[in-house]
Amino acid sequence: MTLNLPTPTAPLRIGTRGSPLALAQAHETRARLSSAFDLPEDAFEIVVIKVTGDAIQDRPLKDIGGKGLFTREIEEDMLAGKIDIAVHSMKDMPVEQPGGLLLDTYLPREDVRDAFVSSHAKGIAELGSGDLVGTSSLRRRAQLLHRRPDLNVVEFRGNVQTRLRKLEEGVAKCTFLAMAGLNRLGMSEVAAGAIEPDDMLPAVAQGAIGIERRADDTRVAELLEAIHDTPTGQRLACERAFLAALDGSCETPIAGLSVLEGGSIKLRGEVLRPDGSDALAEAETAAIEDGATMGREVGLRLKARAPEDFFDWMTS
Repeated sequence: MTLNLPTPTAPLRIGTRGSPLALAQAHETRARLSSAFDLPEDAFEIVVIKVTGDAIQDRPLKDIGGKGLFTREIEEDMLAGKIDIAVHSMKDMPVEQPGGLLLDTYLPREDVRDAFVSSHAKGIAELGSGDLVGTSSLRRRAQLLHRRPDLNVVEFRGNVQTRLRKLEEGVAKCTFLAMAGLNRLGMSEVAAGAIEPDDMLPAVAQGAIGIERRADDTRVAELLEAIHDTPTGQRLACERAFLAALDGSCETPIAGLSVLEGGSIKLRGEVLRPDGSDALAEAETAAIEDGATMGREVGLRLKARAPEDFFDWMTS
């Protein structure tokens, strides 16, 4: 059976948030699909959808609903047939999708590291006691305070450009961004330096782009198969199983990174108290095909090791 390819008059509709980074990711997806099928780019229409997480900038994510704030409206439009696929930053994605939707296509993963951004210092070690650090990430806040409890952390919501403007205005001495996002925006020079995973373990799935579709849309499934990156999918299956075992969300200071080594996959995972006063870590290696099972087991081991009150903040 011949695949029914999109055309400029009947384009495949790609849903995305409207931030410059989200648009860059949607354009990368369109370019890969266009190249894979030798189609003009106008056979793919980019549809910008306003989401609650972008509309509300004056409160922490945990106070207004967590990760779903960046996906809910997009997924509702896909279920309603207004778009055909959705492009997401995987570190923003809940571990479960709404009924009728499937997330099983990933583009090649970018740099997984966090970027240290500051005009006052080249790295965390150069910050002075009491310096203000801006971040909206509970993970980065907890990791930073675990390492440097003498620093002060302030809320820093907004897209890359908004956060850079806040730095220029003196709201904080430094902030953290994802190297992947800076690279995709052609702004890698903004980073004073990249922080190695041994010093700050990144968010689960950081650097990865995921493409969501309707579960019953076999035509789209065939189209997406042409651009799926298998190694990225293997790594994310492991990391997201780890996250799911810990009931992870934007309210949870959790970090995790998997690496493929030959026929094996190695996972490092970490969970912290939000104030950075305690951190627990685990590492494990398994065969690639057992990555998801191993990820879940590592998450459950961390849960079992934690003091009785360690996860109280998750439900408080």
